[in-house]
Amino acid sequence: MPLSEYRRKRRSGLRTGTSPEPRGERDTKRRKAGKRPSFVIQHHAARSDHYDFRLEIGGVLVSWAIPKGPSTNPKDRRMARRTEDHPLDYATFEGVIPRGEYGAGEVIVWDRGTYANATNYEMAEGLDRGHLSFRLHGEKLHGGFALTRIREGKDETWLLIKRRDEDADARRKPVKSQPESVLSGRTLDDLDES
Repeated sequence: MPLSEYRRKRRSGLRTGTSPEPRGERDTKRRKAGKRPSFVIQHHAARSDHYDFRLEIGGVLVSWAIPKGPSTNPKDRRMARRTEDHPLDYATFEGVIPRGEYGAGEVIVWDRGTYANATNYEMAEGLDRGHLSFRLHGEKLHGGFALTRIREGKDETWLLIKRRDEDADARRKPVKSQPESVLSGRTLDDLDES
């Protein structure tokens, strides 16, 4: 079951209805032929503030937590900790996960869009190999990026790196200059106040 870890970590909240997160019942939904796979980046103020980077691969959102968020500077190496796969319907989740639940805190959709594989092998194979290369077509982020695994095991760690291309910009700081949700226009502070 690809989403067993997702469900296990949220067992109490999803059963009691205290967590507004999607249950993940549509995890086997297939993409229409010819349609590009999606990506989403969610800003998440949990125990530590971070960005959840998610790529649609094999009917789920394969996920990484990036403490500093993505960068458009090719010189930056962003640490990305692999987390459990999430259901596809998580891509539009915004809200507050209640205290006492796994991942408690505010969540907004910081960026979203589609992506194109930039390698000669399938994304699932790249995940196994420990290297993914892709082009993002988002509302805030564009162009080539790569994820490379640097440590396996319990704390599986990757690096997210912006490729040197026409969308690279060492001066641009999208995490700071564009803090709002691409869905609602709200920031984490707006959710915190409600």
